Amino acid sequence: MSIVRRSNIFDPFSLDVWDPFQGFPFDAFRSLAETRPGFVSETSAFANTRIDWKETPEAHVFKADLPGVKKEEVKVEVEEGRVLQISGERSKEKEEKSDKWHRVERSSGKFLRRFRLPENAKVDQVKASMEKGVLTVTVPKEEAKKKPEMKSIEISG
Repeated sequence: MSIVRRSNIFDPFSLDVWDPFQGFPFDAFRSLAETRPGFVSETSAFANTRIDWKETPEAHVFKADLPGVKKEEVKVEVEEGRVLQISGERSKEKEEKSDKWHRVERSSGKFLRRFRLPENAKVDQVKASMEKGVLTVTVPKEEAKKKPEMKSIEISG
């Protein structure tokens, strides 16, 4: 257990931070991060890709916030078994030797999200568009089948 001290006590983002796992001998995540330096940023990019899924009477609509990602850097695919896959890569900002970074909070790296679509999804008619950093994927639905009409049969005898 240790407390990481920041230099400026008047900076509200510079509070003392207690990390109960620092120095823990079996910290697999830390050791993996040390052996694979890109692991932490890859993992955070993967986890930080937030996607909303709503169902309307006509379609399933997925919206993903992908600020700074070009549409050429995003792939939308439908796999066998009605699995929608959204993947891509956020490019890391180019570092100049003269730059002095104070905080890095935006994630970069590859991202991948998968969703199993319901049986009523028309997977052959999926459409995707990207506007102002928001990816919208629309999966039309098959029309709900009407219940067969019931006709009462009078029993004779």
